[in-house]
Amino acid sequence: MQKKWWKESVVYQIYPRSFMDSNGDGIGDLQGIISKLDYLKKLGVDVVWLSPVYKSPNDDNGYDISDYQDIMDEFGTLKDWEKLLAGLHERGMKLMMDLVVNHSSDEHAWFIESRKSKDNPYRDYYIWRDGKDGKEPNNWSSFFSGSAWQYDESTEQYFLHLFSKKQPDLNWENEKVRKEVYDMMTWWLEKGIDGFRMDVINLISKVEGLPDGAGDGQYEWGGDYIMNGPRVHEFLQEMNREVLSKYDIITVGESPGASVEDAIQYANNQDTELNMIFTFEHMDVDSGEGGKWNVKPFKLSALKEVMSKWQYGLNGKGWNSLYLNNHDQPRMVSRFGNDKEYRVESAKMLGTFLHMLQGTPYIYQGEEIGMTNVQFDLEDYNDIEIINMYREKVIEGGEDPDKVMEAIYAKGRDNARTPVQWDDTENAGFTTGTPWLKVNPNYNDINVEQALADPNSVFYYYQQLIKLRKENDIIVYGDYRLILEEDEQIYAYTRVLREKTLLVVANFSSEQPTFTLPNSITYKTKELLISNYKEENEDISSFLLKPYEARVYLLK
Repeated sequence: MQKKWWKESVVYQIYPRSFMDSNGDGIGDLQGIISKLDYLKKLGVDVVWLSPVYKSPNDDNGYDISDYQDIMDEFGTLKDWEKLLAGLHERGMKLMMDLVVNHSSDEHAWFIESRKSKDNPYRDYYIWRDGKDGKEPNNWSSFFSGSAWQYDESTEQYFLHLFSKKQPDLNWENEKVRKEVYDMMTWWLEKGIDGFRMDVINLISKVEGLPDGAGDGQYEWGGDYIMNGPRVHEFLQEMNREVLSKYDIITVGESPGASVEDAIQYANNQDTELNMIFTFEHMDVDSGEGGKWNVKPFKLSALKEVMSKWQYGLNGKGWNSLYLNNHDQPRMVSRFGNDKEYRVESAKMLGTFLHMLQGTPYIYQGEEIGMTNVQFDLEDYNDIEIINMYREKVIEGGEDPDKVMEAIYAKGRDNARTPVQWDDTENAGFTTGTPWLKVNPNYNDINVEQALADPNSVFYYYQQLIKLRKENDIIVYGDYRLILEEDEQIYAYTRVLREKTLLVVANFSSEQPTFTLPNSITYKTKELLISNYKEENEDISSFLLKPYEARVYLLK
């Protein structure tokens, strides 16, 4: 196993709108982040991943970029950004920027030119097509519902947008587009950043001819025609040659629909493309037929199957990124734990389960204090995906509004986007103004100030998890082995490195099951590294687990 700093790092994701507001306009900003750098240092994280802060009309909260080399007014200035970078570096932390280059904003200068005429020099920077039989060029649906095509009257053609209609897809087949992207990436790297998280990067190569998606509905999922396309590896290898290989940086590619085999190509040991990818398979364990909004209770054995497939599949061949929530996913303690009577215990258990796996762990803001999902009235949601889905299912489709709201409570992206809860003052100390998205009403009980005052808080437990990783090579580099495969309450596994074994036992239930150590695991000495309950150093051949208990032993 090759040693790399990014394998040994813990990444903390900041969603700037919701992190900390410095000027009372209700929107988090760069100065707000700067004011909390000592907090991040105290937690012990190594890398900060900043969700987009570039110029943007904010149709999709900054993932629609109108200028890749400037900062959104609401967030501050390039000078503020430079101060943030310097502040991180002074504290021994690194900065990973979000790279959104599958699409731009329709307000980007390239697109403004592109739509002027069919022979404009920028026309081919985007994907334009004639309609077919008076309809769209094909039947692809957008990720945000409806057609993936938008008709443009001025030139009487359609442009492709896999996301919102204000997010036209860039044409990666055009060499000039690729050169523009690489030049922009180099510009940021020369400013001193330490890496990129690449938004939906495996969508940049579409199948030639853009064939119809399967199915007979009005709009169908483009699936295999847009994900992991025919030239995606060629493009990423070119990006690596032209830009990435020239710097010692961290790179992670968001890759919906990527398999283990795909991941080994994207994140191979030869470093020809990226360091790692974000996979989504484990994010579907509680999705029924028809996708994420059809919520079903997840079976622990299904989670084990997915996690183990990736742990075994990438071992020695690639590298995993480890996460249970982010800005696009609900809060993990509400989804996989118990956010009521066992909130603290289950938040710690989930952190333990994740941080002891092989891969680079990602912490999403607020996770380290056990923030939870929220239940708003429909008009208090902001997310374009939620609003479009509700309109499509309830207003146009006549589905039961209560049932649809239940799905939003469980899976809506705004669960993760409510402002960080800093203290129990008004608006949780996030802003002196009116927050852009309401604060979760439980901020009186769940906030940073309270967590820092309590030695048994989720925060200090996370601090300990991060510290353990720095002190024990086995947590980073050990081989993963699943035990008790069929158990629906206990997720247990070992990590093995040379003569040491790490034993990780996590109870995913409010019951009290008994853990029995398999005979195949032998040891002379044992040391309890961490546990979310006070433990005596008891016999580990068989023991009763408390609700949502987690324990990690080092066996020699």
